Amino acid sequence: MRKFLSASVAALALASVLPHTAQAQAQAQAQAQAQAQADDLPKTVPEALAHEAALALPITPFYTAPDTTAQTGSVWPGKLVRAEKATQDYTVPAGTSVWRIVYHSLDAQRHDVLTSAFILLPAGPTPTGGWPVVAWAHGTSGVAQSCAPSLMKDLYYGDEGLFDFPKAGLAVVATDYHGQGTPGAHQYMNKLAQGYDVIYAVAAAQAALPGILSQKWVADGHSQGGMAAWSVGEMEQQLQNPNYLGTVSVSGTVDMLDFIAPKPEEGGAPFYFPMVAFGTKARFADFDEHSVLTKAGYAYYPLLATKGCWFTGHAAYAGKTSADIMQPNWTKAPAIQALLKEDSVGQLPVKGPLMVLTGGGDVSVPPGGVKATARKACKNGIKLFFHLYPGLDHDPTMTNSTPDQIEWIKDRFAGKPFTSNCGTL
Repeated sequence: MRKFLSASVAALALASVLPHTAQAQAQAQAQAQAQAQADDLPKTVPEALAHEAALALPITPFYTAPDTTAQTGSVWPGKLVRAEKATQDYTVPAGTSVWRIVYHSLDAQRHDVLTSAFILLPAGPTPTGGWPVVAWAHGTSGVAQSCAPSLMKDLYYGDEGLFDFPKAGLAVVATDYHGQGTPGAHQYMNKLAQGYDVIYAVAAAQAALPGILSQKWVADGHSQGGMAAWSVGEMEQQLQNPNYLGTVSVSGTVDMLDFIAPKPEEGGAPFYFPMVAFGTKARFADFDEHSVLTKAGYAYYPLLATKGCWFTGHAAYAGKTSADIMQPNWTKAPAIQALLKEDSVGQLPVKGPLMVLTGGGDVSVPPGGVKATARKACKNGIKLFFHLYPGLDHDPTMTNSTPDQIEWIKDRFAGKPFTSNCGTL
């Protein structure tokens, strides 16, 4: 979930430290700049499709070929299917190398699925024990197969903090989520499906690059990936992997109802709802997307299901309200109720340290829902560190918080004590 009202980094950084009046002025300036940047986004569907095509890489047999060994041998989650080193496909910092992998994972029903991912390796010699690993979970890129970040020249988050990790000496293992890159339906906004994809990407990447990647790893994700990363912490409470060291959840969709149907004063981005309907259909086969989408809401649904990605969705539903897109009483649909229950966050125990970040000016994933979920988690005995960045919108929260994420992550690899601030919530 990105490129939506991306505010000025400099102005918002100042806003967090200035006195109240000056802070308000800086935030207003930042939001004005954010709107100007939003105005630069593709305005029409053809423009959006052309923009996405210019960034796209071809879906090659690397992504689509089956695992032939599965016919004769055993299959398990995290099993590596194939790996290749990228050559000139991506725009990455000098010295950073990129690998792609395909591996076995699980969907929300624990069915075997093939998933793709990419690996970013820092420049320089491999340290003793291998590069420490950040298992990255991306925000909404779309639901079609072509919307995989590894099929984008900039890896989707390249300019929003992702490249800062290898620059800081951290390897990145970044799942696409199954159904993106690989064939099949993407179970969009399902914390189980995305959590599995993150976890098993690490095992497959370590098998692809033995000795180059450390066995130790931390999960980190933004937006859709923020929910996925939190889910990893819940899953690891059961899996008890001793090499898992903690989770960072940034602007996570951890309160799904607040994300899908925010309060009027929270802003919100209703153009995500057709993609939520697609993900619900992928999870619950008997779900009828027409039961929750209006005629206007369904108008671009087939395009998003097969070809269009984030920019297309944004252009297709620009100016539409929730009432324009969603059927009345859509929350009463049994599949929607089941999805909301399955995506509930803040109740299950979490293994290891948890960092939860959000932006006070986020109009895509309202900060109120994130903070409420963090507060609920604390009341349920989950120890976490929570921080809100005043005035920051959705993408700037990811970009501006990256130094804090990296410092916190490096503390985990260094074995430093974790401090919870639940008492402040």
